[in-house]
Amino acid sequence: MARMLEPLVVGRVIGDVLDFFTPTVMMTVTYSSNKLVCNGHEFYPSSVTSKPKVEINGGDMRSFFTLVMTDPDVPGPSDPYLKEHLHWIVTDIPGTTDATFGRDVVGYEIPRPNIGIHRYVFVLFKQKRRQIVNPPSSRDHFNTRKFAEENDLGLPVAAVFFNAQRETAARRR
Repeated sequence: MARMLEPLVVGRVIGDVLDFFTPTVMMTVTYSSNKLVCNGHEFYPSSVTSKPKVEINGGDMRSFFTLVMTDPDVPGPSDPYLKEHLHWIVTDIPGTTDATFGRDVVGYEIPRPNIGIHRYVFVLFKQKRRQIVNPPSSRDHFNTRKFAEENDLGLPVAAVFFNAQRETAARRR
């Protein structure tokens, strides 16, 4: 499991977004046309316009999970003064299912990086019970650690991220 964390450390997800944790659940994130999200791989923004399928392989039907997707590099990685920007929150996802079985608290927002290469981080938390999560008042200045603390979620049980940068007209072809 430690090898699973190495890309998160190298990509500064652990540090910038998350504290060190031990992965205990397998999470797979797949965009349309079977584009699997692997740590640090790059996607074109035009290929991530629709909600991904997020599958949870772990726990059981009595376990519930919260999914958070953020961008810690807004507006740009050299000066991310709006970090983190929240892209999606889904709660009450039953174990062994996918995010479509959960409750969308904050709807999916399409990644739109303007300056530099942005990291888009998916974080999965195991809930202690079914619960109501208070949505943040703004998508900007979101803090995954603070959100987890305020909602009694503890440390993550899984995380994965991809990179994306603005597409030029030539790259969209």
